[in-house]
Amino acid sequence: MHTTRKKKSIFINIAFVVTLSGILLFLFRAPEITTPSLPHDDDHNRFFSMKKKVAGKLCVECHTPEEVYEIHKDSTSNTNRCLFCHRRD
Repeated sequence: MHTTRKKKSIFINIAFVVTLSGILLFLFRAPEITTPSLPHDDDHNRFFSMKKKVAGKLCVECHTPEEVYEIHKDSTSNTNRCLFCHRRD
């Protein structure tokens, strides 16, 4: 009876090590960050201290088809979610 407990304990430890190794391997093989960063300039500095949802709604002040800074053609049409794709570093 004591040997079955020991075998079970060894099996659990091996399973834990294999699972942990798999998770670490997955994390190390993750792709590089491809999300564009929000620029660090005078126009965008105010957005770094705001919450994402608040800052995202203000993007349309400058980024509209009528303004100088049009939203990029590859961006989604949902303009109030800019900081969903653009990260603040």
